[in-house]
Amino acid sequence: MTEQALKALLDSMTIQEKVGQLIQCNAGQFIRNQLEITGPDGETLPTEEVCRIMGSVLTFEDAEQAIALQEMHLAADPKKIPLLLMLDVIHGLRTTYPIPLAMGCSFDDDLMAECADMARKESSACGVHVTFNPMVDTARDARWGRILETNSEEPLINSRMGAAFVRTAQGNDLSDPGNIACCVKHYAAYGAGEAGRDYNTVDLSERSLRQDYLPAYKACVDAGARLVMPSFNALNGIPSVANKWLMNRILREEWGFSGVVVSDYNAVGELVAHGIAADHKDAARLAMEAGCDIDMVDNSYYLYLADLVREGTVPAEMLDEAVMRVLRLKNELGLFENPFHGADRVAEKRLYLCPEHRETARRAAEETAVLLKNEGILPFREDVKHIALIGPFAEEKHLNGFWSRPGAERDTVTIPEGIRALLPDTELTVERGCGAAIGDTDTGGIARAAEAAAGADAVILVLGEPENYSGEGRSRAELNLPGPQMQLARAVLAANRNTAVVLFNGRPLVITELAETAPAILEMWYPGTEAGNALARLLWGRANPCGKLSAGMPRSTGQYPMPYNRMNTGRPKPPPDCKPAPFTSCYLDMPNLPLYSFGYGLSYTTFSYEKLEIDRNEITKDEKLHVAVTVRNTGTRAGKETVQLYLRDPVASVVRPVQQLIDYKKVALEPGEKKEIVFTVSEQQLRFFNAEGKEISEAGEFLVSAGYADHLLLTEKFRLA
Repeated sequence: MTEQALKALLDSMTIQEKVGQLIQCNAGQFIRNQLEITGPDGETLPTEEVCRIMGSVLTFEDAEQAIALQEMHLAADPKKIPLLLMLDVIHGLRTTYPIPLAMGCSFDDDLMAECADMARKESSACGVHVTFNPMVDTARDARWGRILETNSEEPLINSRMGAAFVRTAQGNDLSDPGNIACCVKHYAAYGAGEAGRDYNTVDLSERSLRQDYLPAYKACVDAGARLVMPSFNALNGIPSVANKWLMNRILREEWGFSGVVVSDYNAVGELVAHGIAADHKDAARLAMEAGCDIDMVDNSYYLYLADLVREGTVPAEMLDEAVMRVLRLKNELGLFENPFHGADRVAEKRLYLCPEHRETARRAAEETAVLLKNEGILPFREDVKHIALIGPFAEEKHLNGFWSRPGAERDTVTIPEGIRALLPDTELTVERGCGAAIGDTDTGGIARAAEAAAGADAVILVLGEPENYSGEGRSRAELNLPGPQMQLARAVLAANRNTAVVLFNGRPLVITELAETAPAILEMWYPGTEAGNALARLLWGRANPCGKLSAGMPRSTGQYPMPYNRMNTGRPKPPPDCKPAPFTSCYLDMPNLPLYSFGYGLSYTTFSYEKLEIDRNEITKDEKLHVAVTVRNTGTRAGKETVQLYLRDPVASVVRPVQQLIDYKKVALEPGEKKEIVFTVSEQQLRFFNAEGKEISEAGEFLVSAGYADHLLLTEKFRLA
């Protein structure tokens, strides 16, 4: 449809029909089933009227429902304007790959693109037009349960992986039935809520906001994301969905975003609870004035927007602009010609859990696992005769993580299934030992678990937090292993030292005692559909761990927030970090640094960083610096190493981070092989936001290093002229 035809369609619509395009309803209001929702449902809308005029729905099940919804709507709508069908496809649809925080541990943008391609294919066949993904909130506090939805505490990783997802899912032509539109979220700074509590207040300087939180959203907008979702939180006193500076000034004017803004679930109505709207009519006005096009589930637009326009409180032009953005998106998706887009019952069955997708999911789970400790325990020998599999997650199927599809656990490969598929002749004893619920004190199974461990040749101790303990609305004040899991660990480790601990969790946990006592620890996160197969291959060396932590793991919850790219102070703590230093910025009762720092991760082989060379000692603003890092595999196994490049600006007009990741590349090396990895550093990577909020670079000396956070191995100096 041409722009002129869209304008003619708009002109033919009544005010109420226009408002309808800005209404988003839950599919459960029209299809009788039990759909899980993430907020309170608004009052039930008049089904017949809303079905006729509504512009979009979310949370449907499959292609059959997608087709039924569209048919029901088109039959009722005299204008025949198709629905937009939206769904949270966060880490896969039916074939689930690891949670986003785990994907960040891969430091592999290409792997992210492969997983996005898999999700795109399954989602389009399901009937999805828009996915509420990528989520690129910078999160530095693991008490916040939604840290699992973002890729990293580092905005560079969020930017690159978010952009990779957008480019892959949307493709070159959005009207292609195989492509889906992306909604980047949650704009802005949702991950910085006070005390790690979800939906909580955020108060940031503009400089910090621009430096650390906005870059990833902008990267996704620059990659072509067609939608943006404002965050639930108030930012500097104004909830994002009503924040004119954030949405109109930054998003639309500065960044040139011309796409659709859709509120989060019930967020418009929550302006009343925030205390900046007197009632829902006032909330509708504030959200419209801030440029929010679609009101998700809350009824404020449906009930009051038409009256606001008729009385002149909301200009008619503002309504028309919002509706045109929605119509343009529908047109770009090709819905006027093909309202069902890619919905295909046959393709669904062919694509869901197909061998190709399972292989991608399994490889992703292997590449995102982080080997935290290994005293020669792993990999296990393949001729081991008797294995004891112990722990509350030993036979667990809920290993997909929050935002996995309802019923996803039915398709999950469990740990016993994975081990038996890899080693069918090995004797396997399984003991749960204890539970993992907060407040669980039942230790009745620990003695039997320790006995099983004592009689085994090798032990796999599977610990962590239940799947529903991290995600939206799942904040935790203490990040220790819940329940009596440490009691179980002590007993098992005392019974058999040939024990490898495996962790399943959606956030960094406090495992300080475990790190001191366990001989091997493998962090699996929530790995998805192929959990058991991936773990078995990792434990027995068919796959070599290569993940690096995308967020540091604390010694204590009290260390949060603990960004790796922290600022220096006037009284920095001198090394060593192991004990207090009076009258410096430190703790009396523990070191400053995390238990495991950002970028850390071991392998079954070893790597040496032999040299770092720069091709010049000084660059101008128009020149590039080439940094060559030589890495050698000094072990006996093939492996992959993520070479991380860090920058430090020692003297500037504002305090700068002690370390800042500016680039990374993953390299595969055979035993004894060495490679030179070359990075290009430009003046743009030296920029920062000054005290006036302007992005600048300043002449002077810079340090460029290779290694990982808090452990920079090789460093060279150069100057910006």
